[in-house]
Amino acid sequence: MTRIGLAPVLGYLIIEEDFNIALGVFALAGLTDLLDGFIARNWANQKSALGSALDPLADKILISILYVSLTYADLIPVPLTYMIISRDVMLIAAVFYVRYRTLPTPRTLAKYFNPCYATARLKPTFISKVNTAVQLILVAASLAAPVFNYADSIYLQILWCFTAFTTAASAYSYYHYGRKTVQVIKG
Repeated sequence: MTRIGLAPVLGYLIIEEDFNIALGVFALAGLTDLLDGFIARNWANQKSALGSALDPLADKILISILYVSLTYADLIPVPLTYMIISRDVMLIAAVFYVRYRTLPTPRTLAKYFNPCYATARLKPTFISKVNTAVQLILVAASLAAPVFNYADSIYLQILWCFTAFTTAASAYSYYHYGRKTVQVIKG
């Protein structure tokens, strides 16, 4: 919930070009994500279906707002942001479709939107995990660029290209492996 709450704050700070504070808030969001994962892995009674649904949602919201904001601030190119957002929209659409197909009848809206009633789990591919890390590294590097005065660096441009490559590879991996990335949960 903290990352979901921090996402619009980060977007606002970036649009207002307050990159020093935005970099600190981004670090805070990263720490809350690490802490959340650590707690969920080490204390079984702290793991929940709602938390399992909110974690990837928080990641998508945070990444989307950060990329759109950084693009608005001319720190990330428009085509790259379009590519990342498009991939995420396609993944979300696929998750909605799988959710519908795996929901037992009678299918109701209450059942469909109840995160405590899990019917399937998307298993990220290896390249998708790499892509997430690369996207977050690009966000951190882009946020730091105006703070440390390297916004026109060739290394940042290389990172844009590498991020585009891993995003395309990740999208292809979900297309290619399709059903192998979805684990249906028997209720």
